Amino acid sequence: MGSPDFALPSLQAMAGAHELVGVVTQPDRPAGRGRELRPPPVKLAAAQLGLPVLQPPRISAPEAMEQLHAWAPDLIIVAAFGQILRPTLLALPHHGCINVHASLLPRWRGAAPVPAAILNGDPATGISIMRMDAGVDTGPILAQEQIAILPGDTTGSLLPRLAQLGARLLASTLPDYLAGRHAPRRQDDSQATVAPVIHKSDGALDLNHPAEALERRVRAFDPWPGSFVYWGARRLAVRRVRVAPAGDAPPGRATVVDGLPAAGTGHGLLVFEILQPEGREAMKGQDFLRGARGFAGSLLTKTPGDEPQPAPAPPAA
Repeated sequence: MGSPDFALPSLQAMAGAHELVGVVTQPDRPAGRGRELRPPPVKLAAAQLGLPVLQPPRISAPEAMEQLHAWAPDLIIVAAFGQILRPTLLALPHHGCINVHASLLPRWRGAAPVPAAILNGDPATGISIMRMDAGVDTGPILAQEQIAILPGDTTGSLLPRLAQLGARLLASTLPDYLAGRHAPRRQDDSQATVAPVIHKSDGALDLNHPAEALERRVRAFDPWPGSFVYWGARRLAVRRVRVAPAGDAPPGRATVVDGLPAAGTGHGLLVFEILQPEGREAMKGQDFLRGARGFAGSLLTKTPGDEPQPAPAPPAA
């Protein structure tokens, strides 16, 4: 069971080592400007492997459960499936349900563990192979492996490394688990943290926060939902930023640092290395400035406003 690219290495690893009776993934979803239905990556991979595919809107629906019973799996493997498995489904396979989770549980249980790790400045994250229970990522751990979060990592750069690690760790863990030689380890609930669901509106940058926290936020929300600010009524997607080593300005006040657009924050300056004005291609900060008359001294906000206003002129001497 899985849907996005993260699940593909695990699917491919299992297809090469075990007999797969079927694949469960999310329904096709509208995507792109034309809002045409687009299949999840796992569906496309399953078709290439010649595997039957089930795409239930609800995995607990009677027709979905009927098909799962017909398949009679000995084990269900879950990797970023996107639906909650009820106790009746968890109890269906003889060997239970195993989850490939992209964090070092019990840290970052929940829907978005990779953005949460970057957002909170964790130096490392990893993969947990876990036997699922009725809670959300609360089941006992079979195996874990850690990797470093690099200074420039985004969710988009970190997820593929974790996906490959998850597939390798899953493949090395299953033989002992299926043979009964693996003793699951209970999680320490007192150390648990929760990675909440991310919404599109979370991409709005509040420049009252410190620049270091905002830099992590931009990386955590790349590629989705992306980060943005408003320059008057104009939405600016923020693709890449850095923290200025020195300098200061009031939160939200635009300035220029080393020829690049920047803004004051709750602490320090945030420098915009790559921006994407609405309706245009992404561009380097210096290229943006060439067409952004009146940028320096204006105000950047998290919601749209009127046309950019310059800073008040200093009083006459």
